[in-house]
Amino acid sequence: MFRAKEYKKVESLEEAYELNQKRSNVLVGGMMWLKMGRGQKGTLIDLSGLGLDQIQEDDKEFRIGCMCSLRKLETHKGLNEYFDNIFRECTRHIVGTQFRNGATVGGSIFGRFGFSDILACMLVTDAWVELYKGGTIPLAEFAARAYDRDILVRVIIRKDGRKAAYITQRNSRTDFPVIACGVARKDGTYYFSVGARPAKAALVVRPVTGESLAEQARKAAEAYNYGDNMRAGGEYRRHLAQVYIRRLLERLEQTDHKAGEDAGRPEPESQKSGPWVAGQEPEAGRSGPAQEGV
Repeated sequence: MFRAKEYKKVESLEEAYELNQKRSNVLVGGMMWLKMGRGQKGTLIDLSGLGLDQIQEDDKEFRIGCMCSLRKLETHKGLNEYFDNIFRECTRHIVGTQFRNGATVGGSIFGRFGFSDILACMLVTDAWVELYKGGTIPLAEFAARAYDRDILVRVIIRKDGRKAAYITQRNSRTDFPVIACGVARKDGTYYFSVGARPAKAALVVRPVTGESLAEQARKAAEAYNYGDNMRAGGEYRRHLAQVYIRRLLERLEQTDHKAGEDAGRPEPESQKSGPWVAGQEPEAGRSGPAQEGV
């Protein structure tokens, strides 16, 4: 367990930024990982009084405050409806509900951990990060940067119409992932993210081609480097990435096919205007697709 000399619940981002310029001071979110460390810290800087723990939605984007818990991300109706439940999928294996109630989105993204499900998932969306001094930049650019003393204020995910899917493999249910894969499609472009390689997730963008999905998955997986650690070897991770990317591509194809079928299906009689006539019951509607398991 670490020790700290002082604790400060700041009243503004400017106050937090000034305190954070001293190297011994540290910004704290849920402290889920920090509390496992050792050593002496200067001042713990707490942002919890700044109202940055909410998810805001409008017609154009989602705005996720840095102090928003992973549990809120997991259960947010708007996010999961728009992105086909990928945020529920990317969070549900992270330790347990109590942990997710404490861990924050800001800590997960700013940390840029190699095992981060949140980073791997958000990279395939049109995600941006708002930095206090650095402005608003694409998440992919931020993920590739070196660490600095700026403050991540919020993550912004734009509603650009892309469809996305996400999956991980773990050796046990709440362990760190062996591999984490995300895929999104918009118009004629695929967006790939592979994390836990065991390096941090990175974004690869490729055009949709006439090649088989298996071949497109192979080329996407080969764009990454893979390494060994106690959970898996590099070649095994490479194989998993190729298999899971193919499965996610197939899932997106099925989603597009289903959407096309729904668009061409006549409107049920029960939803048309006009009087209801006894004996003319509408045909039972088909239920929506269950989330595919892999």
